[in-house]
Amino acid sequence: MLPFSVSEYTERLRRVKHQMEKRGLDILVVTDPANMNYLSGYDAWSFYVPQALVVISDEEQPIWIGRKQDAGGAKLTTWFHPNRIIPYPDDYVQAFDKHPMDFVAEILNQIGKSKRRMGVEQDSYYFSARSMDRLQRKMPHTRFFDATLLVNRVRLVKSDQEIEYMRRAARIVERAMRAGLQSIGVGVRECDVAANISYAQISGTPDYGGDYPSIVPLLPSGIKTCTPHLTWTDRQYQKGDAVILELAGCYKRYHAPMARTAVIGSASPKVVDLANVVIEGLTKTLDAIQPGMTCEELEWTWRQVVEGKGYHKDSRLGYSVGLNYPPDWGEHIASIRSGDSTVLKPNMTFHLIPGIWLDHYGVEFSETFRVTETGCEVLTHFPRELYQLPELPLSTISIEESGA
Repeated sequence: MLPFSVSEYTERLRRVKHQMEKRGLDILVVTDPANMNYLSGYDAWSFYVPQALVVISDEEQPIWIGRKQDAGGAKLTTWFHPNRIIPYPDDYVQAFDKHPMDFVAEILNQIGKSKRRMGVEQDSYYFSARSMDRLQRKMPHTRFFDATLLVNRVRLVKSDQEIEYMRRAARIVERAMRAGLQSIGVGVRECDVAANISYAQISGTPDYGGDYPSIVPLLPSGIKTCTPHLTWTDRQYQKGDAVILELAGCYKRYHAPMARTAVIGSASPKVVDLANVVIEGLTKTLDAIQPGMTCEELEWTWRQVVEGKGYHKDSRLGYSVGLNYPPDWGEHIASIRSGDSTVLKPNMTFHLIPGIWLDHYGVEFSETFRVTETGCEVLTHFPRELYQLPELPLSTISIEESGA
């Protein structure tokens, strides 16, 4: 059931241990499910309870520690020997008198690791203040260090197999975007459009299915296009509504996000002007990508275009993307913005999302790209334009698929 060869997992582990050595860490407690998956293959919806992957510098395989009822999933989806899978009893789950990190600490104490230097992902969504408190209480002789982005940094440069999974995710998001655009029309409920998009995301293509993306379809419409990250309601679309669609395809937990903007009927001149500027900036930024440049240099290319046209974007232009679990598909390690000196290298992958949100309206267009030896490969293939949709949903009309 492994999506990668064991040799790829062991190479990832080697690189993580190298980073541990550079920081003087003997033990790394990994709680981010994406990082757990990256090193082990473990894939389950179990991250709502505490779980951990413990990497020990002088041991060949990590230790998976999680809820007892999830241990079977660990045996099925990881490359570990069964004795490296250690479950905690169910009475640790959401209990007031004990905590799963008590169990993790007990295991580490039992195997003689209590006096070593331990890195912990302290800023992970999945590692609470209570988790840290319990580890420190139960391991008073351990020296703790923040290792939040250690594995994330190793993940930045993808293998060829990871890139192939992201290409498949890109084919899925193209189908999902098409399903969304074809469903929008006067009188159609936003929730029904979201349902069609979700169906396309999960059904995938005839050759391979899709996974659940880490973020639900983002679908602000009308005046709500002045802000990102709104989802859907049961409101019916009206003539003249602008609609932003920010979606992702997901395959083997690897994401390819993409955003487009549409208007039901004719777009106003101000929306057309903003869309043209954003598309021009997006295209010129993609054309400028070269390995060796920094994230902030890439952002400067965009800023020269849009500020020359009288617009300003005060949020980041993009971020590294790939393997992840809810609530985010970003990798949290590199951002395309002023001040980020991350150097672009071949097989790094980013979501370039130059959205501009003004007081009463906004537009988004985005692409997922891979840095190559000579420039970039745009993974998402879909016409880059402001869609002016007829009042009648196109899903009721037979139209030729475009883009993919």
